[in-house]
Amino acid sequence: MTEETPGFEEKPDVPSGATPEDAEPKAASSSASAAGAAPAGDTNQTAGLVAQLDQVRTALGERTADLQRLQAEYQNYRRRVERDRIAVKEIAVANLLTELLPVLDDIGRAREHGEFVGGFKSVGESLETVAAKMGLQQFGKEGEPFDPTIHEALMHSYAPDVTETTCVAILQPGYRIGERTIRPARVAVAEPQPGAAAAKADEAEAADDKESGGPDEG
Repeated sequence: MTEETPGFEEKPDVPSGATPEDAEPKAASSSASAAGAAPAGDTNQTAGLVAQLDQVRTALGERTADLQRLQAEYQNYRRRVERDRIAVKEIAVANLLTELLPVLDDIGRAREHGEFVGGFKSVGESLETVAAKMGLQQFGKEGEPFDPTIHEALMHSYAPDVTETTCVAILQPGYRIGERTIRPARVAVAEPQPGAAAAKADEAEAADDKESGGPDEG
């Protein structure tokens, strides 16, 4: 077993013919070279990490855009499905109520003729209540202006007491669901008599002259 001599320090090998001082500059030079090479390696490693980070950020942005696009498409799909569902429901209800309109017409005629009594009255009123709950609305009144978008004129006449085309009789009421007309009101209309407007204008002028004391004399 070899014993180390206290205080003895190993020194670098020195070539023959060289002094110990010649070895120290070489060691210092090697240390300096190693120190100078280290920063270059760190810079390359940092640049690589930055490039990888940019790639990750780009990929994250693309995935985020894809997710947002998918969410928007899903929301549009849900709205379209909901809109189609409501439309299908409205069409089904309209078709059902359209089939019931002749029954409602019979109920209306029975009411007009005083035959809407007893059990028939109870059943008829129940049917009208159910139809109203499903959104069915009746329209068409005597005296209202004629509107070709909701009225169907079956009879035509002239009347001296109207100033525009007017519904003077409701032959069959119209029905709508919300803003959708499922049957126009079938009506009899009356128009002002030809020349009635001019006659009324003459009458109004004569009345004005009478109130003012007659026409001015020259």
